[in-house]
Amino acid sequence: MAKGYYVKFETPKDLVNPILEALRAATQSGKVKKGTNEATKAIERGTSKLVVIAEDVEPPEVVAHLPILCDEQGAAYAFVPSKQDLGKALGIDITSAAAILDSGDAQHIVDQVISSIAKIKGETGK
Repeated sequence: MAKGYYVKFETPKDLVNPILEALRAATQSGKVKKGTNEATKAIERGTSKLVVIAEDVEPPEVVAHLPILCDEQGAAYAFVPSKQDLGKALGIDITSAAAILDSGDAQHIVDQVISSIAKIKGETGK
């Protein structure tokens, strides 16, 4: 399946696993909001540490606003290839997006991911 038009940058394959691991750890020891609506609210409230968006969401309009909103609010965000992988990391079947509010034991992973994403976005001019 092709990536949605909302995917603003390519997340390196070696960064996808740390992103999913951060979600798993934060789900167990911190606080994570699951789903597009909850992620949107977290971004708007300024409580999200990292927003993770699936690249294969259909229709893409469901999550197309998230990268724009994150950029406006200064929130960190990343993409993962599939909503199934994203859901699995959260302990559910599928989800299109999630927001880490409290990293818990995953703080160091989240910090590394945010730093890596900032470098990638800097290289692409976003």
